[in-house]
Amino acid sequence: MKHMLNHFFIWTLIYLSTITLNAQGDQNKNTCLTCHKEMEYLPNDYSEFDVHMRAEISCAGCHGGNPSAAEEETAMSKKEGFIGVPTREEMPGFCGKCHSSIEYMREFQPRIATDQVSQYYTSIHGIKLKKGDKNVAECVSCHTSHSILPAKDPRSTIYPVNIPNTCNECHGNANLMTKYNLKSNQYKLFAASVHGNALLNEKDIGAPACNDCHGNHGAIPPGVESISHVCGLCHVNNMEYFTQTEMSKAFIEMGFHGCEQCHGYHDVQKTNDNMIGVTDESTCTSCHSEGDEGYKTAEDIHQNLTNLSALFDSAKTMSKEVQIIGMNNIEIEFLLKDINQNLIQARTLVHTFDPQKVKEKTNAGANLGKQAITLADNEIREYYTRRIGFGVATFLLVLLAVGLYFKIRSLNKKNSSG
Repeated sequence: MKHMLNHFFIWTLIYLSTITLNAQGDQNKNTCLTCHKEMEYLPNDYSEFDVHMRAEISCAGCHGGNPSAAEEETAMSKKEGFIGVPTREEMPGFCGKCHSSIEYMREFQPRIATDQVSQYYTSIHGIKLKKGDKNVAECVSCHTSHSILPAKDPRSTIYPVNIPNTCNECHGNANLMTKYNLKSNQYKLFAASVHGNALLNEKDIGAPACNDCHGNHGAIPPGVESISHVCGLCHVNNMEYFTQTEMSKAFIEMGFHGCEQCHGYHDVQKTNDNMIGVTDESTCTSCHSEGDEGYKTAEDIHQNLTNLSALFDSAKTMSKEVQIIGMNNIEIEFLLKDINQNLIQARTLVHTFDPQKVKEKTNAGANLGKQAITLADNEIREYYTRRIGFGVATFLLVLLAVGLYFKIRSLNKKNSSG
């Protein structure tokens, strides 16, 4: 009896709410939402800021049914088109009813892609889902069900800074990843990388997240021949230089992954000049040994880079000294910018594996470095010359003052005795 009274009370509230909405002229009644709110039975991830809710595509837009009906049996009847909650296997097609229709989607976002579902089924996730794997990610795994926000919204699960955490929901699950013979430490490695630091710590949304390398709906690991082009989306010159080399062809023949072979992938670290050469930090010595051509090439390139780097540091130190003593270092600073640009270009030319090309650029930088050091020397010498001149002038002025003092004193004595 108590249950029946509670049920009657809830539907009475819904009925009254419906009357109120009609009185206000609201033609978009939603008894689904009203009832679920009253029963405190909203989905855990429900958000009123969801893109569908804001576009007035409410519960029935996805789940079907009649949101205007006052009776639960009518509102959620198959006759009214009620679908309910789709299975994981049904989810891509469920979302694709709207998102695969350009005619429908252009009403909301004319430029939006409508091939997400077809792309999804080319991904590892989609392929496995078709085979009946119930663990793989589908639409709501990444986008959520009821709190979908635009990718540019910092609260969104697919906002660039949040994407690594979204992927880590599954890929950080060791028990789940073991089933696929995959590692589960990708997030930890990425967070410690140069890319991860820029994205997660510095909040630089221009830095790459998981989807920038693996893709979005068609996510799949880059292949041997494509990984250089994936990295080249950002590192254009490096990619162009590398793909034109004999080493690039050799890497493909041996099954090596281009950029990844030297830089790694999830744990890419900030580069330094010791990565090339023959020291313990070098990546070259993992393939080349003393006596072969590659070993000598690496040694020569490293020497050219370190020479220019040392010269640049010396010129920069001297420019700072010129500034501290109050002399003019404007022209020196312009030269430093040009030297640094030559150094950056020389480091990029490393990917040609041609020591002569690197040397041409480092020599150009070295000539500018020598000019900068000469200018700094001149300014410092001028400073000390001025100090000496000032000292001599001061000494002479003091002598003159002392002489005048004694002269005046002598005259005073004569006047007094006279």
